[in-house]
Formats: sequence, C-alpha cells, structure tokens
Amino acid sequence: MAVLVGIDEAGYGPILGPLVVSSAAFEIPAGLLKADLWHVLNKSISNRKKYLAGRLLIADSKKAHNKRDGIKHLQRTVLSCLSCLEKKPVTAADLLSLLCPDSLQRLSGYPWHKNLDSHKIIANEADIAIACSAFMNDMGTNDMKLLELRSSCLDVAHYNKMVNAVKNKSRVLFTAVCQLMKTAFDNFGEDELQIVVDRQGGLTHYRPGLQRMFEDMGLKIIEETDAHSSYELTGGGRKMKLHFVIKADDRFMPVSLASMVCKLLRELLVSDMNRYFLGFSPELKPTAGYWKDGLRFIEDLKKHIPHVQYDPNQMIRCR
Repeated sequence: MAVLVGIDEAGYGPILGPLVVSSAAFEIPAGLLKADLWHVLNKSISNRKKYLAGRLLIADSKKAHNKRDGIKHLQRTVLSCLSCLEKKPVTAADLLSLLCPDSLQRLSGYPWHKNLDSHKIIANEADIAIACSAFMNDMGTNDMKLLELRSSCLDVAHYNKMVNAVKNKSRVLFTAVCQLMKTAFDNFGEDELQIVVDRQGGLTHYRPGLQRMFEDMGLKIIEETDAHSSYELTGGGRKMKLHFVIKADDRFMPVSLASMVCKLLRELLVSDMNRYFLGFSPELKPTAGYWKDGLRFIEDLKKHIPHVQYDPNQMIRCR
C-alpha cells in the first residue's frame, strides 16, 4: 500500500481575500499510483458535470465553480469527503476548525469574520450521506481510503506579514506547500509516500527551495523536464517522493480535491467580506477579489461608504 497526497492552492493572484493551500491524502494500492482514479472510482465520482447522476464532482475548482452554480459542487464534494472522515461541520467556523484550526484566532480579528460561528453551512444532509456512502464503498472495493483533508489559510494580514518578511510572494506560497508536505511526511512517512503538486508558477527546478525547507533531509533529483519535476527526500529512515506537475489539478484526482477544498474556503471567507460591506450600502456590488475588480471594489468603498473604517492591512494584499 501507498499514500498519495495531492496539494493545490486558490487565491494566489487576487488582491483581496486569503490565499488557501490544501492537501488531500489517500491510502491506495501501489499498483494504482499511476492509474486514472476517476476511472477506478467511476461509480461514485466524476470530473465532469455532465451525466453526474448523483456522483460527486471532483475536478479542478475552476471547472467546479462558476457564477451559475456558485459553490454548490464545491460544498457538496467537500462536505461528503469530510463525512467520509466522520466530520460534519455545521458552520464556517466548524469547517475552518477541521481544516485549518490555526487560522481561527487570526480571523477573529477581522470585522467581517467575527461571526464565523453563525455562518451556517446549508446542505442537503441526506444527499451528503448518500454521496459519502457511495464514495466510501467505491474506495473500499478498490482497497482505497481517504485519510485526511488539511488546509493552510493565509489571511490577508498574515500573508502580508510573510511577504514583507521574505520579499517574495512565490516563496510564501512555496513555504505553505512545503509545510503541508512536512505534515504528510510526519503523518504518513512510514508508508510509500507520493505527493503531487500543481507546478508552481512555471518553475522547473525546485532543488534550492526544497533544500531550504527540508535542510535536514537528503534530496535526490529523479527527473526535471518541461512537464514535471520529481524528487526523493529521505530522513529518519523514511522517504517521500515529490512531483511538481503541469496542470496537476486537472490530471490527478487528489490534487483536484485539494483544489476544491481551497476554493470553498476562499469563497466562504470572501463572501463574509462582501456581506459585511454590502450591509452598509445597497449601492455596492460584491467582488471575487481579483485585481481589476478588487481595485474597483476598494474605490466603491471610498465612494459609497467613506465613513466605514477598516484596516487596509487586513483588506489589501501586498504585491
């Protein structure tokens, strides 16, 4: 048996809202490491919205989320997977406490996140239970098991602090990714551990960054190509293999699931920000936080509610 972990992020580009990095870990027969897991588990999941027929959509979050569907598929999939882990969040605070508990205290300092415990997650419990059962049965038939979902939520002020410390936002993202790798190694390093990550900003050579983040571990380059870069890290008699792959969020099911977890958390937190400010004026229009529209939103705040004060360091991310 092996452990296959997928890692992805949501919110690297925006000016508003958090950067979220997540991981999804599965126990899997070693013979399925290179298999198409959507095909293996086709009774319970699909990476296409068409002909879902009750199955869970597990896909790159850009395909799972749009204006028409909103967070419907993100929420159904994440809640069903958490149910497989016997975790059933009722509020946004519950969800954060399960996925990234260290972020809760920081978020409590934001005016728009003070009421996370009253932000109810509305879901069809019967549908979630059925989807969870189907997924677990399908995995069981194939000797697979969902082991863990975990996130690192970098709220704006925390993100700004990290960027100001290292003067490089790509290093901040890489640090968060490596922290999830380390957690996976600590939890599952006694197994054959393989970690797949969506390629970081087109980078091909990861050795310097990995040596900086895992300075006590031995590092071996397996392969570095235009399509993927693979490494083996060893320490304490254990090892893990890391693969940075182009479009991993569209090619590897655990990475797609991690992508959906990230996007759901980010959308919930951005919606809290929108709800807070829109409560002051009907003239305001919500934002997704990306640069052009995020700048529009900031100008609208100045125009429509100049009397409402906020800490720019909690609102606007540095470049």
